[in-house]
Amino acid sequence: MIKSMTGFGRAEESNENCRFTVELKSVNHRYLDINIKMPKKLNFLENKIRSVLKKYMQRGKVDVFIGYEDFTGNGETLHYNEALAKQYLTFLRQMQETFDLEDDIRVSTLSRYPDVFTMEEETPDEDALWSVLEKVLDNAAKQFADSRVVEGENLRKDLCEKLEKMLTYVEFIEEKSPEIVKTYKKNLEEKVEELLGNHSIDEGRIATEVTIYADKICVDEETVRLRSHIKTAIDVLSTDSKESVGRKLDFIAQEMNREANTILSKTNDIEVSDVGINLKTDIEKVREQIQNIE
Repeated sequence: MIKSMTGFGRAEESNENCRFTVELKSVNHRYLDINIKMPKKLNFLENKIRSVLKKYMQRGKVDVFIGYEDFTGNGETLHYNEALAKQYLTFLRQMQETFDLEDDIRVSTLSRYPDVFTMEEETPDEDALWSVLEKVLDNAAKQFADSRVVEGENLRKDLCEKLEKMLTYVEFIEEKSPEIVKTYKKNLEEKVEELLGNHSIDEGRIATEVTIYADKICVDEETVRLRSHIKTAIDVLSTDSKESVGRKLDFIAQEMNREANTILSKTNDIEVSDVGINLKTDIEKVREQIQNIE
């Protein structure tokens, strides 16, 4: 099964205590890179979140956005530090007596001194939060994975069409190659006749020159390997496998490009050169699309 590295998924879940929203977006990446953005109070759940996500993806740069709303109003608690307030009061009265100051201490004044009143976050119930978040995360990840499969199928069809077209280019080069040698032999004989006039032509010498030329421009090995690489790529794309195939296809595309370069370097025929350029162009298109396969 071919999966694209581009995907999207979103889910929401709530109960009487809270609401979670999870959104996943991804683009292509060489490895799996998960970036999680969520409220700080949920940081203790990060490892569990990553473990769930890794069941649904193997490669890609994935951005995860987690929203959380607490309906209980118990997120923070007001704390009164009576011991500290007594110390403040003791020192204030000591100052009043020492410097003979007016005693104007009020509750409102004392309450504003640092740390007399503090707001502290309550320790969240990890199991209760995770029971809700895990469900939302699973739903979003499933939707995310399904979108990757749909996009991957579109990629597979387009890639197979391009690869089939590349096979026609290879067939043309294979059919054209013998004709190039025949044309060269004919042109060589005509040129020698023109130079020698009525003198006889050394057929052995002509045959030797043609053999040397044919050996220089021979691309039989390259077309055989290229055809093999193309068919292997089609087989990989058509095989229903749960494994990541993006890297394998990228390697195959590199090998195809190498064979196409060799074919172009050997030929001096305009038609073969044009087909070779078209072949390289399609290989580059295939390589670009393969970069987005998981």
